Amino acid sequence: MSDLPGRPGNTTSPAHIPVLLREVLSHLELEAGQIVVDGTVGAGGHSREILKVIGPSGTLIGVDRDWTMLEIARSGLTESNCHLVHASYAHLQHVLTSELHIPAVDRILLDLGLSSVQLADEERGFSFHAHGPLDLRFDVKRGMPAWELLARISEHDLADIIFRYGEEPQSRRIARHLVDWRSTRPIRTSRDLATAVAAASSSRQSQTAARHPATRVFQALRIEVNQELDQLGAALGGTTRGGTTLGGTTLPGVLQSCLKPGGIAVIISFHSLEDRIVKQAFRNQELWQILTPKPVSATIAEQRANPRSRTAKLRAARKK
Repeated sequence: MSDLPGRPGNTTSPAHIPVLLREVLSHLELEAGQIVVDGTVGAGGHSREILKVIGPSGTLIGVDRDWTMLEIARSGLTESNCHLVHASYAHLQHVLTSELHIPAVDRILLDLGLSSVQLADEERGFSFHAHGPLDLRFDVKRGMPAWELLARISEHDLADIIFRYGEEPQSRRIARHLVDWRSTRPIRTSRDLATAVAAASSSRQSQTAARHPATRVFQALRIEVNQELDQLGAALGGTTRGGTTLGGTTLPGVLQSCLKPGGIAVIISFHSLEDRIVKQAFRNQELWQILTPKPVSATIAEQRANPRSRTAKLRAARKK
């Protein structure tokens, strides 16, 4: 979800730019009357446009793990044929069958990006400069916040997480530094973590890097506390380790189970770990017909208007 900043919890619809909107609508191949799932509804940017196409005879189901984002989406998605549900897309089958009594759907969209509305929330800790607690959870009522994980985890396990989920080449050095740092200065806020990681990174790397030296560490911790790759693995079939799908890829995942025959799944990823899982899953010719031989990227014009779209990759496949 690549949205422009809005005030978290604000009941008015924030200004936002849904990433790859034209490409999403094209690859979903929408028609009036269809049942469509937006599995990461966010602020509702994609969903609003989907509703325009499927019309009042269609049904849109918006799912999100983040209560704050659902409240924002609810303020702009008031149609009677739109159902918003607090859940992970990994639990979509339960949502459809047990809560909505819908056996299968025509289309599923997953936009795996982090919203600027979430980045702007000081209490969530997604921004490097946040003074609030280093939480990093999408659902703040579930799991362990990142600050607590950092206070407990061993140096070895921390280095493993940073390397596996952040693909950070200095993972061991950073983990060792963070463990030493926390012994005298607790890491409780995002600014604490950003400062500690910057101090651990080599001065030459910090000076030449195009992005903040803590970017990969934040990504790794966020993936860990939210179990993001496990969620994606459950959606697509198989289990994951470090962004690699392992075994079980001949078995249908949640998306396969929820789509009607001929239904389409469109997934937007924002880093290589996610994209690798999607790419490998869609290669299963027993289950999927690939609709995007190569990932679809944002145009230069969109990247200029919305810098968060620069790393977005869209892949689409049709259920056989």
